[in-house]
Amino acid sequence: MARAELDKKPSDVRRMFDAVAKRYDITNTLLSGGQDAMWRRETFAAVDPRPGDLVLDLAAGTGVSSVQFHEAGAVVVPCDFSVGMLQVGKAKHPHLPFVAGDGTQLPFPDDTFDAVTISYGLRNIVDTVAGLREMRRVTRPGGRIVVAEFSHPTWKPFRTLYIEYLMKALPAIARAVSSSPDAYVYLAESIRAWPDQEGLSALMASAGWRDPEFRNLTGGIVALHRATA
Repeated sequence: MARAELDKKPSDVRRMFDAVAKRYDITNTLLSGGQDAMWRRETFAAVDPRPGDLVLDLAAGTGVSSVQFHEAGAVVVPCDFSVGMLQVGKAKHPHLPFVAGDGTQLPFPDDTFDAVTISYGLRNIVDTVAGLREMRRVTRPGGRIVVAEFSHPTWKPFRTLYIEYLMKALPAIARAVSSSPDAYVYLAESIRAWPDQEGLSALMASAGWRDPEFRNLTGGIVALHRATA
């Protein structure tokens, strides 16, 4: 892609993530200024896994977010539709049961998981509400969802600076460190076009999730959304 597109054609998005897989984790750390580790800790705390819980980590990429669930005693299933990401993840974490799967057609039975979580991947599912419904389908009654997603900073002056960073600085940094800079142009554009915190909460409710709520991180750069099946 010469320019990122927002129609989220699955084959294009899959190829994009395959292309960035080898340097994905380090690039994310650089682009977030090291905030990604804190965001993962907060997401983990929001899921609050108990030993023995079955947790679906959707859009798990290389599994960096899945490791903490495994270490806490949960049974975590990292799932992603990028084979490139899965290959890198399996090489790094051979003990984790990586599964290839499309967020709109998950390869799991109804009412399987105690919790499902997705970090920075919901934007990449071709149909957001269909993906949220599919996550609801595979979550047992009373189970929970945690969505960590880029959102809209709440303070207007900061939001303006953040958009400037997204559209100018982020692609420039990506050109220096990533094997596929176009992927990060897509990232910037998809974040700018994404619903705000209240908008995503409404989408979750329309997909059948009960009592959606959210909490902002880093001034609203990221929002943690929680709900119950």
